[in-house]
Amino acid sequence: MKRSTFLKTLAAGLATAGLVGFSSLAQAQDKGLVAVSMPTKSSARWIADGDNMVKQLKDKGYKADLQYADDDIPNQLAQIENMLTKNPKVLVIAAIDGTTLSDVLQKAADKGVKVIAYDRLIRGSKNVDYYATFDNFQVGVLQAQSIEKSLDLKGGKGPFNIELFGGSPDDNNAFFFYNGAMSVLKPYIDSGKLVVRSKQMGMDKVGTLRWDGAVAQARMDNLLSAYYSKDHVDAVLSPYDGLSIGILSSLKGVGYGSGSLKMPVVTGQDAEVPSVKSMLRKEQTSTIFKDTRELAKVTVAMVDAMMSGKAPEVNDTKTYNNGVKVVPSYLLKPVSVDASNWKQVLVDSGYYKESQIK
Repeated sequence: MKRSTFLKTLAAGLATAGLVGFSSLAQAQDKGLVAVSMPTKSSARWIADGDNMVKQLKDKGYKADLQYADDDIPNQLAQIENMLTKNPKVLVIAAIDGTTLSDVLQKAADKGVKVIAYDRLIRGSKNVDYYATFDNFQVGVLQAQSIEKSLDLKGGKGPFNIELFGGSPDDNNAFFFYNGAMSVLKPYIDSGKLVVRSKQMGMDKVGTLRWDGAVAQARMDNLLSAYYSKDHVDAVLSPYDGLSIGILSSLKGVGYGSGSLKMPVVTGQDAEVPSVKSMLRKEQTSTIFKDTRELAKVTVAMVDAMMSGKAPEVNDTKTYNNGVKVVPSYLLKPVSVDASNWKQVLVDSGYYKESQIK
């Protein structure tokens, strides 16, 4: 072969290889669409979830359709219906009300779309393939242990007055949080070391619809007025930072945290910036950190496995029965945060910058 012919052949071969390589790269970077339905932007936590999901999906080569439903159930249903018209490969849903999605999930199943319940279990449907969440019972345990430690209940101190708040009754997680907390607190209540002066116990009495901080504040106002005109509140079980801020506003409104009126132990969840700042002001006692980056990573790994024809990694196949089936789940570990470890957990991990807190 002449040298010029050889060079032309080599160049053509390289060009073809380059095109094949480019084509493979393009294919690797476009694995299809994943639709992500989030409940609301009213909580910083859900904004972080959405941002992390989109980033990690794109890093893996997927397109993402992220929508927020403004805590409106019909809006979330309409958004998911619209998402299905775009032929996604997978639906990732953090449900507002986990009991309302059966019909739209049947439509998803009919189109061959896989469904991952994200952080909140979707109930009453066989068409939920996997569930990615944190160990929600343990969240409640950690919240209660913060109260137990702060009041030195193990050391026999007491009696102390406590009031209980639960999350939204239409969110399956709220029951796990409450039951986890009560697994620690109820023995102290039964022995008289903790006293619920209002006698309001059980999710039917302490639940807070839509996790609304204003509703929690109004209820705390009523509790203080009705039961604590002479007695002191020593602890408040709050399952979420947004409720904690409302509860603290109510407490401060009648003088707690000033003079001789000591601020009660107040728990929380999600390590939202206002609550971390509140902890540093010695108002809120603790919060529970759930690293949304890790939850997004686990969820995207589930997507990737299903799209590759593999079984996603799970670590719980017993706990989460949605009323129709036990949904295979991956549970992440929550972390308790207070004034002693907030910097190590939240800043050193890169979740927040210190300037956001101080």
